[in-house]
Amino acid sequence: MYQRIFSFLTVFIFLTAPVGGGSVVEGDLMQWHNVQITFDGPSSSESAEVNPFLHYRLNVTIANGEKTYVVPGFYVADGNAAETSAKAGNKWRVNFTPDCDGEWRFKASFRTGVNIAINPEAQAGAPTAFDGATGAFRVSKTDKKVPDFRAKGLLQYVGEHYLKHAGNGEYYLKGGADSPENFLAYDEIDGTYDADAGSGSYSHIGGFIHQYKPHVRDWRGGDPAWRNGKGKGIIGALNYLAGKGMNSVYFLTYNLDGGDGRDTWMWSDVKERERFDCSKLDQWEIIFDHMDRLGIMLHVVTQETENDRNLGGSAGLNLIRKLYYRELVARFSHHLAVIWNLGEENNTPDRDRKEIAAYIRALDPYDHPITVHTHNDKALQFYDGILGDDNFEATSIQGNMANYNREAVILRQRTAKAGRKWVIFGDEQSQASHGVVPDANDPAHDIPRKQGLWGNLMGGGAGVEWYFGHQYPHMDINCEDWRSRNVMWDQTRYALEFFHKHLPFREMGPDNSLVSAEKAYCLAKPGQVYAIYLLEGGSTDINVASGIYSVQWYNPRTGGELLRGDIRRITGPGAQSIGQPPKESDKDWAVLVRKTTRRR
Repeated sequence: MYQRIFSFLTVFIFLTAPVGGGSVVEGDLMQWHNVQITFDGPSSSESAEVNPFLHYRLNVTIANGEKTYVVPGFYVADGNAAETSAKAGNKWRVNFTPDCDGEWRFKASFRTGVNIAINPEAQAGAPTAFDGATGAFRVSKTDKKVPDFRAKGLLQYVGEHYLKHAGNGEYYLKGGADSPENFLAYDEIDGTYDADAGSGSYSHIGGFIHQYKPHVRDWRGGDPAWRNGKGKGIIGALNYLAGKGMNSVYFLTYNLDGGDGRDTWMWSDVKERERFDCSKLDQWEIIFDHMDRLGIMLHVVTQETENDRNLGGSAGLNLIRKLYYRELVARFSHHLAVIWNLGEENNTPDRDRKEIAAYIRALDPYDHPITVHTHNDKALQFYDGILGDDNFEATSIQGNMANYNREAVILRQRTAKAGRKWVIFGDEQSQASHGVVPDANDPAHDIPRKQGLWGNLMGGGAGVEWYFGHQYPHMDINCEDWRSRNVMWDQTRYALEFFHKHLPFREMGPDNSLVSAEKAYCLAKPGQVYAIYLLEGGSTDINVASGIYSVQWYNPRTGGELLRGDIRRITGPGAQSIGQPPKESDKDWAVLVRKTTRRR
């Protein structure tokens, strides 16, 4: 529960603005927890003649010692629109996530002027209402436990091939859902409906909007809801996914103007592009806040291939696109694990990609990683024009799973050579009609497990999200039940557990030349530890440095403990056989070869 603070004993508010300016600090007031500062400003509405989203600009400078953040703010109607569905009011807000305990002080800049929201000049426009208001609040250490991201801290790019949590230092490997891409097209979110009854790319499914009825049973007492119990289906769906050990969801925030679903948008009307729906976005915030608590990353996909040149009437960083990205960053950048994706199957020229990424980076106080999604099987050419750019940190690869390992190996090398190592993610699996099909149609999921999941990870990649295709039930647009891929979630968790429990993976690199088997991958920290993945089982020789090594086997189909094969120790240097697996020698196995001082 949020702790509302009105007392000068804990929050010190010193108002200097001549008009309005009453402010309230809300939140748990802990490190890595969201702190909301809400100001009383001019009365307005989503439809006001003076557009509150475009012709006012709130920025709040928040500081603790030498740490200083400039946090963009936004208009929130009555300040409680998730519950009231209000479209009017006099509340303006910033969301802020403090990265340390102690006293934080803030000062508001609130200015008005034509199109000022997208003007980066600090002194642009005219000061108004609570401009200059100051205050302070005191933050304590978090009391949360993993997997809650508030126990781990901000997920950051740290110049390596893996993202890292700033709080507990844990490196991140992704496993999650790429489908349904219209995850937010949920019928209990205000202003959400199918805008064209399925006449687009997925016309064969007809008019559709999510209800997630199979997941209502996964909602738990104490979980969030809004407006007298709405939201249980989508909150329950997230509970289920987190319960399977998954930590990421890919979703669109805009699929109008030719997109596949035409059911997800931020604006106050399907034809509006300069005014936002306050209650809808407050309800999105409830969902995203729950994702933080569950340890699920927000993979925010901001455009589709069908509409990436349509927003504002062009592909570049026009007024409408600037306003759209500002609202996204202002409302949601405080979440602890966010990746900004410039678009699915993106067609934007490299020049525009760089400009848009730089714009997001300048707005985002937390420097969340930025990526862009490839066309099918184009990853090795798609990124050439942006490698080394200061504002990109990751891939978002669509393609044949048979290529995932090779692409991870090559892109690690290329990005490092360009001077900025990227995190290599595989985010969509072709062919488009299939992706990862339901368990009922593929009870083993051999290809996704072997080529997609283990292929990426053993290539030095940082994980995958699973795409559901368009041919089978619970597909990319109309998936209502994530249990349809229950086996795939389990197998993904087994892989992530192996890497986290047994490997110093951030210190390792891919080198398939170390193993003799044709259908095998190898990830190594030479002379210390080697991981082998045998796609078709059997055995292999491995070329190890001098020393004695233990050999243990891991079942990627069932997870569990490390097992013994018929050879328990090998001695280097040189090529040595690892022997046979403990059982099912014709199935895929992972093998841990680790230096030891024991000879038996």
